[in-house]
Amino acid sequence: MSNRAVLEVIALDEQDAVAAQTGGADRLELVTDMAADGLTPSTAGFTAIRRAVDIPLRVMLRLADGFAAGDIDTLVARAVELREAGADEFVLGFLTPAGEPDLVAVERLIAVLDGARWTFHRAIDRAADRDGLRKRLADLPGLDTYLTAGAATGVDDGLPVLEAEAARTGEPGYEPQILVGGGLRLDHLPRLRAAGLTAFHIGGAARPQGWTSPVSADAVRAWREAVDA
Repeated sequence: MSNRAVLEVIALDEQDAVAAQTGGADRLELVTDMAADGLTPSTAGFTAIRRAVDIPLRVMLRLADGFAAGDIDTLVARAVELREAGADEFVLGFLTPAGEPDLVAVERLIAVLDGARWTFHRAIDRAADRDGLRKRLADLPGLDTYLTAGAATGVDDGLPVLEAEAARTGEPGYEPQILVGGGLRLDHLPRLRAAGLTAFHIGGAARPQGWTSPVSADAVRAWREAVDA
């Protein structure tokens, strides 16, 4: 991948994936069931999308809405199956009821990911201590990205946090790339880019007609142009 800013788009199926790649997406996050905020897709679904596009795919590992790990044995089995099918990048992240990182669940999963790169998703926005979470995860293999809005309520409220964390890039716990997503709008981009942020994640913004409609290549292209401006 070039040094240009990263644009990641949520894809539910092959049609989404092809449209997103056509519009200029660098990477896809693969999920199913957006009514539950994005769950693990089937292995068959992953395989179909992998055949349809040639850009990187990050596969969600989550069985239910929210940030509790739930049935970790089942999730580990799904991760093994996806890994064997060729998945080599993932998205995951779990918290305890107290808002601490669920290291038991996370470490069980990354043990079977066998060195694959992964994103810790927006669970960070619900953490009791963002800085503490980053430092506790800092040495986990494969972690190269945090998907975050800077606040549980979205980018509008999280902008100051995102700017502050971007300024700490390179510090212990702050080496992974910040992937901004969660209520992200085009008008946020100038401020985020000025802060040095270089990775952006969109879902609904790629679907002007709503989640019941597929990704629009034109909408993705508009984001591509804005991100690169």
